This record gives sequence, C-alpha cells and structure tokens, in this order.
Amino acid sequence: MRRAVLTAASTSALVVLLLSLKPHQPAALTGDPAQAGAASAPTPSGRPSQGSHPADGTYTGAPIRTRYGTVQVTATVKAGRLTAVKVLHAPSENGRDREIAAYALPRLTQEALSAHSAHIDAVSGASYTSAGYVQSLQSALDRAGV
Repeated sequence: MRRAVLTAASTSALVVLLLSLKPHQPAALTGDPAQAGAASAPTPSGRPSQGSHPADGTYTGAPIRTRYGTVQVTATVKAGRLTAVKVLHAPSENGRDREIAAYALPRLTQEALSAHSAHIDAVSGASYTSAGYVQSLQSALDRAGV
C-alpha cells in the first residue's frame, strides 16, 4: 500500500512538472538575432504622414533563416495600415521547397493583408516557411512603427 501511494505521488509530481514546462522554439525558427539587427534599414517610399500614424512607405523585414531556407518580405504601409506584402526571399533549394512556397506564400500574404498585421495562422504543411514569413513581416512592421 505504501508503495502505491509513493508511486502515485511521484507520478503526480512528475506530471505537474512536465505541464509547467514551457515549449521552446527550435533555433531554426528564431532566426539569427545578429543577422536581424544587420538587416537593411527601412526604405520609406513616401513622406511621413502627420499625426500619430507611422510613416507611409515600404519597409524591409529581417531575413529569417529557417530549416529550409531564408524568408524575407517587404511591407507597404499607408495611413498606419498594411496595404501590400512582397516576398523577397523564400525557400527554393529544391522542387518541394518551391512547391510549398508557391501555395503557402500567397495564403500568408492574403491573411496578413486581411488582418493588417503579422498575427496570422501558419499554413498547414509549411510551418517553417510560415514562421519565417511572420517573423520577417513583424520586423518590417516594427520598423514602420505599426
């Protein structure tokens, strides 16, 4: 009986410990912080707007290295809203990478333009590309002040 109580208590403690751990992102998804800081400066194409809106223009996001290649986007902002996203770099090492990018990137762009932010869902089957896209887009929006 004592053994059963001890086993149940230790199992419960282990379950609580495991549930309290927070999941982490693999290094391949986080990009290189040093490289993110060295990314090109924002390139506004318009003049700053008056008031509290961020400057209108096109801003280049940080290049994010993923397991399958680098993802980098530019974001065009007008009146504080995301109006266009252009993919500069996408994984294209092989045919499968190009296939995934061809169906995932238009969906990600459509979602970002609908949400006017980088708070979008990943595309199923393209989780690494989706994560890189979101991170690069967020860095562009951060530079724009959105």
